[in-house]
Amino acid sequence: MNQIEERLQSLRALMAERGMDGYMIPTADFHESEYVGEHFKCRSFMTGFTGSAGTAVITMEEARLWVDGRYFVQAAGQLKGTSIQMMKMGQEGVLSVAEYLEQVMPEGGCLGFDGRVVNALTGAEFEERLEEKKVSIRYEEDLVDWIWKDRPPLSAEPVWILEEKYAGRSAGEKLEDLRGEMKKAHSTVHVLTALDDIAWLLNIRGNDIRYNPAFLSCLMVTEKDIFLFIQEQVLDETVRAYLKGLGVSIFPYDQIYKEIEGLEGQRVLLEKGKVNYAIFRRIGASNKIIDRMNPTALAKAVKNPVEVEHIKRAHIKDGAAMTKFIYWLKKNRGQLPMDEISVSDRLEELRREQEGFLELSFETISAYGAHGAMCHYSATKESKIPLEARGFYLVDSGGHYLEGTTDITRTIAMGPLTKEEKEHFTLVLMSMLRLGAARFLYGCRGLTLDYAAREVLWSRGLNFDHGTGHGVSYLGSVHERPNSIRYRGAGVLDNAILEPGMVTSNEPGLYIEGKHGIRTENLILCVKDEKNEYGQFLKFENLTFVPIDLEAVDLSLMTERDICLLNEYHEQVYEKISPYLTEEERQWLREATKAV
Repeated sequence: MNQIEERLQSLRALMAERGMDGYMIPTADFHESEYVGEHFKCRSFMTGFTGSAGTAVITMEEARLWVDGRYFVQAAGQLKGTSIQMMKMGQEGVLSVAEYLEQVMPEGGCLGFDGRVVNALTGAEFEERLEEKKVSIRYEEDLVDWIWKDRPPLSAEPVWILEEKYAGRSAGEKLEDLRGEMKKAHSTVHVLTALDDIAWLLNIRGNDIRYNPAFLSCLMVTEKDIFLFIQEQVLDETVRAYLKGLGVSIFPYDQIYKEIEGLEGQRVLLEKGKVNYAIFRRIGASNKIIDRMNPTALAKAVKNPVEVEHIKRAHIKDGAAMTKFIYWLKKNRGQLPMDEISVSDRLEELRREQEGFLELSFETISAYGAHGAMCHYSATKESKIPLEARGFYLVDSGGHYLEGTTDITRTIAMGPLTKEEKEHFTLVLMSMLRLGAARFLYGCRGLTLDYAAREVLWSRGLNFDHGTGHGVSYLGSVHERPNSIRYRGAGVLDNAILEPGMVTSNEPGLYIEGKHGIRTENLILCVKDEKNEYGQFLKFENLTFVPIDLEAVDLSLMTERDICLLNEYHEQVYEKISPYLTEEERQWLREATKAV
């Protein structure tokens, strides 16, 4: 019997002892973080599948693993030799996790999961779906912990203070604003567990979550008190004194559950999609729950003037690193051996040379040729391929700097291109330029503006199956709510009214399976334009300044306005980035940004 089967057998024995008919293991931590630390990789431990996303369900008779299209090939290989069946999410006829549970759970049965890694919204959906069968839910225990003998401990990296000269506003001011929002919601207690929100609110950062400068913690705020639940060893005396000055009381990380149980007669403001099920279920019946988006989500999405100025500086540094990288690629294509991982490492080196660089803001997508057609491709030692002196190389990457967070995609011609490749590149470029140049009245959501990008593709019967833009934080999560640009979904949680100060990505693409993938991405800042009898107009300013590959452009497809927008953008790129380059790089950039 192999290791995975032994683990499944051990889990089923624990389930039998507790009368459980099914046990679910998602890929999550206690805070709905986008990335999870080593301690939280229970699904990987139990199944052998190492991808960044997936949900396992184990019953007494079978085991299934749900994965998305990024991981069909990887999961098939890693599950080989086990009894675990892959469930291809989004494919015709494939049940969702909830539908499967509804089908297989027996009448009067019991579903188990660790309630700390399932959000309250999902837990409530399971309750509703399984109610008819009178299935109970046991959420109090992490059964994998009994099996995983050498489990890595919780990350406990030092917390540090983000100075107000970077944050722009004091934590005291932010807390005052939060209490104002609580008052509007008629709330007496606010429970906040989203790590990027807590870090932003208190002007402190950490390193417990990969690609996110956050720290494991929970927060409870009342009219007079602030309770921070955190691993105390991460706080030095300076940070402790700083928090004390804010009126913050420190408690052990896991004491949040006891404090929640002690609430009586309170009006508790929380967001069910962000608070875990174990916290939610411990709130007693004497309390009233007010379920709405965390007030901090919108507050941190609207950058203050100090943050905006720093973000612009971060993008100049990042633009210099990216421009140096593209120059290096162009100079050495066909000359040096290159593969998807080695060139990604070279880009990271160039970023690390920039003053104030902290870490990457997400896992770099480094994709050559047909790999570019997989939107979220992640190169591994097994999957990496060499870059040849032809076709496209796509790189989607970013960094965290003290001055802010970046996210940029460029598609680069490594040599000769087909007519189709040039056509598709140009259409994507036109999409990006047109959205970046949009003017609109205040009150618009990204839902309205998405057409500005897609029209040039839709008119030719083409499309890309991802959002056109997402919010980006200030030294936090690279994917930030609630602003986005996409034609599906109009909720305030993910498609809010665009406000001056919001930073959003502008990233149309086109993906031809088995051939090539193209994406061109700038970050854009929403700013005020003119105000007249029709109202307040808004527009976007580019934050990202990195050349577009003119080798891949077919000018015959572009309108005069498109060409003008490209030339104007390239003029700004040269002006802002050239001072940070060597003479040789500068000469190359002048040619790479010449008017066409």
